[in-house]
Amino acid sequence: MKLQFEPNQQYQLDAIQAVVDVFSGQPQDSDSVVGGHGALELAEQLSLETMNARGNRLLLSSEQIIKNVHEIQEYFGLSQSEVIQAEQSHLAEGNNFTVEMETGTGKTYVYLRTIHELHENYGWKKFIIVVPSVAVREGVLKNLEITKDHFAELYGNPEMNHYVWDTKKTGQAREFATNDTLQIMVITIDSFAKNQNIMNKTSDYGRPLDFIKATHPVVIIDEPQNMETDIRKKAIQSLNPLCILRYSATHKHPYNMLYCLTPVDAYDKGLVKKIEVHSVYSEDSYNDAYISVLGIERSGKSRLLAKVELDTSDDRGLQRKVIKIAPGDDLLQVTKRSVYEGYVVEAIDHANQALEFANGKILYVGQKDEGLHEEILKRQIELTIEDHFEKQKRLSAENAKVLSLFFIDRVANYREYTGDGFVKGKFAHWFEEAYAKISSKYAGVMDGLNAKDVHGGYFAADKFGNWKDSKDTKGEGAKTRDDDAAYSLIMRDKERLLDMNEPLRFIFSHSALREGWDNPNVFTICTLNETSSEMKKRQEIGRGLRLPVNATGERIRDENINILTVVANESYADFSRKLQTDIEEETGISFGAGRIKNREDRRRVKLQKNVMLDPAFQELWERVKYKTTYRVTIDERKLVDEVVKDLENISISRPQFTDIRTTIEKMGDNGFKTHEIIGIGRASKVGIARVPNVLEQIQARTYLTRKVIFDILDASKMFDRITINPQQAIDEVSWATNRVKHRQAIDGIKYEKTGDSYGMELFENKELETFLYDVAAKRGAIEVEKQDKTLYDYVPVDSEIEYEFMKSLERTENVKFYIKLPNWFKIDTPLGPYNPDWAVAFDGDSRVYFVAETKSVNSVQDESLRDSERQRLIAGKSHFEVFSDVQFIAPTNSLADALKQLK
Repeated sequence: MKLQFEPNQQYQLDAIQAVVDVFSGQPQDSDSVVGGHGALELAEQLSLETMNARGNRLLLSSEQIIKNVHEIQEYFGLSQSEVIQAEQSHLAEGNNFTVEMETGTGKTYVYLRTIHELHENYGWKKFIIVVPSVAVREGVLKNLEITKDHFAELYGNPEMNHYVWDTKKTGQAREFATNDTLQIMVITIDSFAKNQNIMNKTSDYGRPLDFIKATHPVVIIDEPQNMETDIRKKAIQSLNPLCILRYSATHKHPYNMLYCLTPVDAYDKGLVKKIEVHSVYSEDSYNDAYISVLGIERSGKSRLLAKVELDTSDDRGLQRKVIKIAPGDDLLQVTKRSVYEGYVVEAIDHANQALEFANGKILYVGQKDEGLHEEILKRQIELTIEDHFEKQKRLSAENAKVLSLFFIDRVANYREYTGDGFVKGKFAHWFEEAYAKISSKYAGVMDGLNAKDVHGGYFAADKFGNWKDSKDTKGEGAKTRDDDAAYSLIMRDKERLLDMNEPLRFIFSHSALREGWDNPNVFTICTLNETSSEMKKRQEIGRGLRLPVNATGERIRDENINILTVVANESYADFSRKLQTDIEEETGISFGAGRIKNREDRRRVKLQKNVMLDPAFQELWERVKYKTTYRVTIDERKLVDEVVKDLENISISRPQFTDIRTTIEKMGDNGFKTHEIIGIGRASKVGIARVPNVLEQIQARTYLTRKVIFDILDASKMFDRITINPQQAIDEVSWATNRVKHRQAIDGIKYEKTGDSYGMELFENKELETFLYDVAAKRGAIEVEKQDKTLYDYVPVDSEIEYEFMKSLERTENVKFYIKLPNWFKIDTPLGPYNPDWAVAFDGDSRVYFVAETKSVNSVQDESLRDSERQRLIAGKSHFEVFSDVQFIAPTNSLADALKQLK
């Protein structure tokens, strides 16, 4: 399998451009040579002059960067960064810049592509990606490998090298510094955060850190929330970065935020899977012994007490109480309940945080013993397997493989080691028993696969190769070498796991394994923790949020398929509350009601085949079913005039610059010493040493002919201003031209029939599932009352406006037929596919057929509409103008308004 990448996803392009625009006005710096001052022996024969370290240079002043950053933040509606006013003003948080993107939306792709954009726009060649663990490092390396061809196609196959910092390759830092091609080094923070690291030691080749410092690398930090200690921040600064770009979904400190894609944005735009919760839990039942071990503490020097929660009986009846017990205590006497017979405290183990009873039961802190607990765990496994088979059955048409993930907190529950090797733990036994039983019900789905072959475990291993429990590091990520080894295996096998010929489908993993573990085709997550888990719900679902791919590596964008099921041993209400709390605590944004779905509310939508024979439907569909193609006509003279007008008030100013020259001197045993000579000022008229090929660069960004670009430059008198600041001139002309071109493309769009159409059989072939309408969220499926007027027994709506519109369609006698147009019904537009809302057959003086788009407004000129919304509606109108017997009403905020707009 080769994963496919989509180069034109607007939210990713926005995140990339936000970073590139920080340095708007920076000239192309392809010949930057750092050093070359004085003699310096390396290995007793090389000099700095022969070495010629190639590095990045930042030629903008801090004032110009402040201006750029504030403009970016204003554009994206973000808070303005604080500025410290001084002789040379600067951002209070320095050249640290933050991009926040929800898990599963392509954060790594974005920063890797940003590297190519910075290289192409400004000529920078030296980049270092700092990661918190080997696990994340493996993921980054995998992404560098699988995006190589994609980026080569986008950026003309630039010569580049990427590699991991290897302490055994002592000359690697020197090669990084002297190589004159694009260099990307990936390094874990622990590889250079301590003085004793190889990076900081002097060898025959010098001190590696000094070579890196000399290049002024652009430093990219993946998961920077794991690098907020003083030691780690100091280590990152020791790299002498030109700037620090920080990427995460959960920043602790959003330094100079440039772009923010929140969980709400990602969820509502369909950039990640939807979430549903399938709950398995017991209501309060007092028919079995209930014990919850809350903690173990010392009383005096030698006495140990266990803090437990028990069901006790007194004059007021049964109550659940927290009490302290000691060795020798009999819970039958403590609780006055016969269900606790045999529960005499045998021992309290402080080292292992365990409580042992005379009947052989051992409970650990955080663990519960309740009569139905094991039955609940077994039921969770069964539901996960059932859900897996159901999803694989549906995804067979997409030729996509389904994966399911079990989180457990004790490896011994999955696999136990004895003196003679290993034996299956209880979870493995339960799984294989359930799989054998359930698979027999699904003939034709995953046939030929044995229960023992479809599941496997990924855990940390000890020095003997035996799996062991991982350590939860309280949000700092997996830090032990054992955990790193487990993560490495997961990341390297990602594509193998997606291969239909690979039998592995159910993955057992430790709940403490954090960053780095995700796979796009995880559709079900089940937590089988026996102790109370401190794993955050957002972290738990993060392993399966990414949109799935089919066997050819293409993304699947069917919202009826893209659902992540969480099989939880708690109520839907509790899970939802905890997840919403996690998101609000980490982002400050309310995730809101209705986004997390209750599996109990899921409904399979039934197609009423008899209604398809209704002449009203057939006549309606005959009018709207046709596909079209469009062509765009741009009036070049009008384009030039409008661009020139947009450029009238643009001021091209001489660049403010900061010129940094780094020299390296030989020191003693401590390595090299670097000096920076900093000059600050404004370029003089003759200060621009080289003017780039302006026509070529603007053409590459606008795809217009050179003649049109020449006419724009000539008419706007931009030729007279190019030498003042070539890069700003290129940026301003390109931006203005693309704005006008985009506007004219919509205004001049013309559609024509392709001869193809959406056949009625699609309604039968496309199975639909939805969730009941949520009053608080104002979205979901409404059960149809008059089922002779539409195709399905449920109609999905996305807003209160749509809800009222649908109800009006049902109530209005003159509405003979209506359908909510399915998501596979799309109209091609320059802004991407457009899916209108409704198709209606209405009897007035005569029968009228119309397609409607419901919004909160009823005019396409309303200022509250986003430009992209307005332009899609204009394109939709042009599409339906091809058909003389159907009208397009858009936007409309009610059925009454739509009827008024009919001609």
